[in-house]
Amino acid sequence: MKDPHTGLHGEQGALPGEHPGRAASPVVKVHDLAWLEFEKPDLERAEMFARAFGFDVALRTPAELHLRGADPGAPCVLIRRAGGSRFLGPAFRAADRTDLTRLADATGTTVTALPDGLGGWSVDLIDPSGLRVRVVSDTHDLAASASPAPLVHNFGDAAPRINAAQRPPRVPATVRRLGHVVLQTTRFRRALDWYLEHLGLIVSDFLYYDGQRDRGPTMAFIRCDRGTTPTDHHTLAMTLGPSNRYVHSAYQVADLDVLAAGGEYLRDRGYHRSWGIGRHIQGSQIFDYWRDPDGFLVEHFTDGDLFDSTLEPGWAPMTASGLAQWGPPATKDFLGIEPGRRSLAELRAFTRALREDNEFDLHRLRGLLKVATS
Repeated sequence: MKDPHTGLHGEQGALPGEHPGRAASPVVKVHDLAWLEFEKPDLERAEMFARAFGFDVALRTPAELHLRGADPGAPCVLIRRAGGSRFLGPAFRAADRTDLTRLADATGTTVTALPDGLGGWSVDLIDPSGLRVRVVSDTHDLAASASPAPLVHNFGDAAPRINAAQRPPRVPATVRRLGHVVLQTTRFRRALDWYLEHLGLIVSDFLYYDGQRDRGPTMAFIRCDRGTTPTDHHTLAMTLGPSNRYVHSAYQVADLDVLAAGGEYLRDRGYHRSWGIGRHIQGSQIFDYWRDPDGFLVEHFTDGDLFDSTLEPGWAPMTASGLAQWGPPATKDFLGIEPGRRSLAELRAFTRALREDNEFDLHRLRGLLKVATS
């Protein structure tokens, strides 16, 4: 039987004339993802899930909820009370306010002050998909909070744990920090180039529909360019699809035991695991995906790749089996094809997208449908 992973672990470089994965002269180079912003109708329910998932609460008012990880820095997630559930957009951290001024001058926008609780400054932009993207600097940093000490592991001949049992507690997996956000767009190439040119992000890996490489990539895993300082394999990932939407966001935990025990804690409380536990190929993270009560997909991850700016993009075909090195097969819920409200919305989006002027045409639709069964 053919191994479906054959060829997916080996890096394939770009062919002549393919996308270089970076802009020659970006306006600025952001340093990290600062936070994500959402609207939700029930902050009490959102807080209950957040605490079970492993966040601490940095701010709670009748109208707003700020969630933080244990690492120092800004809150990871900002949630505002509203009539419905909606992803508002990401905020990226600039090196300093000088970069914000440069970005505002290049885009015809202005530098504005953020609310006192966050501090600092922001430039608000709109990407080609219509999503609001904030670039911020000089925000207030929260001090580090308590987090569990790393477990002592025995590995083969290296066995430092003697006369001591390993009993990781079944408690919420302490979130350390926000890692990445994944977005779907009907204008993949335009959106990709916008992020590379305006924010100085660079591509770690491209995926393309099998048999359609000549039409260009349809997914990109994108990291920050901090020169010789290693950064996460992807801070942003984008994929071509029939609608412009949030796909998932990911939050780092200490190790596999914390991730697995935290998953058991969530399962015991009736929350829905979407897919996991497994290890990805692009990025190498150990992952575990969950649905929050509002239907947003969120991920615990650990042991991800770190790249500096010297690595060029890898290229590989996009397949469902190529999403993981090991673990259970990708679920219908994770792939968006589980019968229900979300899959019906995506089916309606197929019809709209094929009537509009964008990159998601009938040829791309065939490629995407092939991914779900590959």
